[in-house]
Amino acid sequence: QVRLVESGGGLVQPGGSLRLSCVDLGRTFNNHAMAWFRQAPGREREFVSAINWNGGSTAYADSVKGRFTISRDNVKNTVYLQMDSLSPEDTAIYFCARRPPLDYGLGSPVEYDTWGQGTQVTVSS
Repeated sequence: QVRLVESGGGLVQPGGSLRLSCVDLGRTFNNHAMAWFRQAPGREREFVSAINWNGGSTAYADSVKGRFTISRDNVKNTVYLQMDSLSPEDTAIYFCARRPPLDYGLGSPVEYDTWGQGTQVTVSS
């Protein structure tokens, strides 16, 4: 049974930083591209960032480019999202997601089909 477990969310002031973590409790983490999505109240879930199986390729939404950094540790079966210069517009539930091992790339956001339960990030003074 695949399980993705996120952690690291919380309340932070504007301009602050948080690092989210997502542990894959399955056995094939190394084979999968991983991604972060977020969903703000009243809005659809949106793509934030993705990383391929070995970290050699990454992608970011324009809204977070230059502020967020995705990384992974294939020994710890964990993907991270370092979030800097946070603003209230970043307030959302952040979800970790996994893509089937179709190839070595990032694929399309719609291909990510295994999800964690989410972690709340609130940016407020």
